[in-house]
Amino acid sequence: MDPEWDDVVPVVLEEPEGALAAIAYPAEYAEVMSYLRAVMQAKEYSPRCLRLTEHIISMNPAHYTVWLYRAANVFALKLPIPDEIAWLNEVALANLKNYQIWHHRHLLVENYFPTIASDPTAIHSFAASEREFLTAILREDTKNYHVWSYRSYLVGKLNLFDDAEELATIESMIDDDVRNNSAWSHRFFLVFSNPGHSTPGVAATEHDPKVPGDIVDREVQYAKDKIVLAPQNQSGWNYLRGVLVKGGRKLATAEEFTARFVTGLEIYAEKGDKERAVLSLRRLGQKWDRIRVGYWEWRRKCLEVPA
Repeated sequence: MDPEWDDVVPVVLEEPEGALAAIAYPAEYAEVMSYLRAVMQAKEYSPRCLRLTEHIISMNPAHYTVWLYRAANVFALKLPIPDEIAWLNEVALANLKNYQIWHHRHLLVENYFPTIASDPTAIHSFAASEREFLTAILREDTKNYHVWSYRSYLVGKLNLFDDAEELATIESMIDDDVRNNSAWSHRFFLVFSNPGHSTPGVAATEHDPKVPGDIVDREVQYAKDKIVLAPQNQSGWNYLRGVLVKGGRKLATAEEFTARFVTGLEIYAEKGDKERAVLSLRRLGQKWDRIRVGYWEWRRKCLEVPA
């Protein structure tokens, strides 16, 4: 170790004799971890501890305890949160599937937000910088669950539900890939979790009478426009169904549109038109989706069972 650590007595991990699952840590990793245990026990928060966490994270970015200790150092030293986020961006791009990175980012935002909460300009600037980074990382991994989860959190934290740039970014992603179910889900969250026109406590799959009819109309049309581009993809259809549920509307209200596609079978079933529903199911199993013929046959038999 560097001479600046000469005053620290490392705490070595002692594996019990005959341990069944002893881990063969590389010598360098075992050494730096022994120093980490020492400073954590001493509750030391200092620039050298921050550098130590950076070194360990470079060796093992999934070490949850190291991330928590790093956050404690950042806050204790009152370091500029934007600087830590800038460093974190590089680590995130190099470790796309790492969950601990996003938990750390969450902690940083929770600490940073109170300092800008009363400044709309600062909030807008921070939102723009975060959106730029999220766009970059989603370009590398468009359906990364941790990134989308963080994005939803950020929308709620910064109240970006009415942010035109956020909606435009999501629309651009759907334009690029109409099958991106993650982008569709985020759009649904943006539109129907907006506190300005949603009822607290109403589930995503429930009718919300507070949602204005013009918003429902807009989203129905948006879904239809995208469905035409990829009618066999589930994303647009699921979105359309969700919008209709939110608006308290029956599937049959979209019958004129869905009649152009085999998926109109659920509307036929809803209306009690068993003959057309059965025909649609047979077509799905025999022509359009033969790999799941057993599933569509099961659906057909279900229609014969009295409700």
